[in-house]
Amino acid sequence: MSLSTPRPIRLLLMRHGQTYGNVAGALDTAQPGLELTDLGQAQARAAARALADRGVQHVVVSTRVRTHQTAAPTADSQALAPVELPGIHEISAGDFEMATDEESVRGYLRTVRSWVTGELDLRMPGGETGHEFLERYDADVEVATSGGHDTVLLVSHGAAIRTWVASRVADAMGRPEAVQPLHNTSLITVEGHPRTGWRLLDWHADPVGGAFLEDESAPDPTGEPTSDPSLS
Repeated sequence: MSLSTPRPIRLLLMRHGQTYGNVAGALDTAQPGLELTDLGQAQARAAARALADRGVQHVVVSTRVRTHQTAAPTADSQALAPVELPGIHEISAGDFEMATDEESVRGYLRTVRSWVTGELDLRMPGGETGHEFLERYDADVEVATSGGHDTVLLVSHGAAIRTWVASRVADAMGRPEAVQPLHNTSLITVEGHPRTGWRLLDWHADPVGGAFLEDESAPDPTGEPTSDPSLS
């Protein structure tokens, strides 16, 4: 007997607020990671206000401290307890971890661009392949959306969110946004279910609390665009 079609779930994928690693231009992907700056904390508070009427019923975060700090104002305002999941952390920088030099940043972004455009066999130097990344991220998306909630907020990371959405949301691959910047507390909204697939509802690349919260001076390598043809 075939399974009935599951009820669609709205999944809000929000990038964390600005961190000291973003300001330094460091490829900070390992656990626990650096904390939010004062601006990052302001972005998190503004995000809570922006999400107040979105009907969030469940909040999940990665193992990195910056996602906990970003989710806290929203979770507190909704009287929710964030749940930590092990597989929605940032794409590991591998050999490039904590590097700030241009060659390392371009090496990281080149790999992310390859994954976003479907070349998932490529391995991040000293790290994972695109397939391995998607396997861990898919597993946690399934856990996050298995509790019967209509709307789930998943607070994660720039390169990770972009790669998962481009790979798993039917109408996201090939959109120009997939290779453009994804700023701190940006929000991508999809609807669907792990069994039936996902469709894109909205791609908001600026801070969800307002574009005035963006810091254009921060190098922020994991939020940088991968649209540069020289990365191919």
